[in-house]
Amino acid sequence: MTKIRIAIQKSGRLNKDSLEILKNCGVSIDNGKDQLKASARNFPMEVFYLRNGDIPQYLRDGVVDIAIIGENVLIEKGGDIDIAEKLGFSKCRVSLAVPKEVEYNSVQDFQGKRIATSYPNTVKEYFKGKGVEADLHIINGSVEIAPNIGLADGICDIVSSGSTLFKNNLREVEVMLKSEAVLAVSQKISEERKTILSKLQFRIKSVLQARQSKYVLLNAPNDSLESILKLLPGMRSPTVLPLAEEGWSSVHTVINKDKFWEVIDELKLVGAEGILVCPIEKMVL
Repeated sequence: MTKIRIAIQKSGRLNKDSLEILKNCGVSIDNGKDQLKASARNFPMEVFYLRNGDIPQYLRDGVVDIAIIGENVLIEKGGDIDIAEKLGFSKCRVSLAVPKEVEYNSVQDFQGKRIATSYPNTVKEYFKGKGVEADLHIINGSVEIAPNIGLADGICDIVSSGSTLFKNNLREVEVMLKSEAVLAVSQKISEERKTILSKLQFRIKSVLQARQSKYVLLNAPNDSLESILKLLPGMRSPTVLPLAEEGWSSVHTVINKDKFWEVIDELKLVGAEGILVCPIEKMVL
């Protein structure tokens, strides 16, 4: 039986989030501690647990068919690899930072300076576009310490909350790019495995759509129903059902979580009552 081969990060936050989305897609994986390869019980899939930086080459060589990987890693090491889906989790940015006490005006301040980074290709491309030349020190690991020990004048690294920079007396001065987890696809994937990928993508899209949405139920006086319906989106249109109490209806719809509070406030102003909000597990469009 043909199985699609997926690579995910061996350890770390991306590992946890990757396994979580596969679980939400109904894929049950049998894997033990320190296991580097595992199979799914209920889906034609093999999982390879790999170092994040090695995944682009495995995709390029066709050793794995797909991977869940940070977009920043692909930009640095796999610019020729296709992205099938942006996954919306493990968001971060690749930024330039300098010691807090250093005055900073613009990216031109990095001219001729020493920059410690694990992302040399990304930095070179960014500086090239800005007309800046700098001396890059490639470090695999914690680059934040480099300015403190006199190895560099600044750093380029991934930033999530910024707490690591703060602890090392650094401040973020330039955001070079924003990144999130993506589903990447090998150019050597077979047609048979593309069919399996389509099934997986369908499930992933259903999960991602559900994560971005809330199911809302509310009671509406019929004389305000028209105004309320104008405020409400829906997958096609809101569902309206009569209540036992004459003159009232129950309205059911789906709201994007980013617009949720704005819509709820407006609904209350036009007479909506008894508003219930429920999470959505899956959304099949």
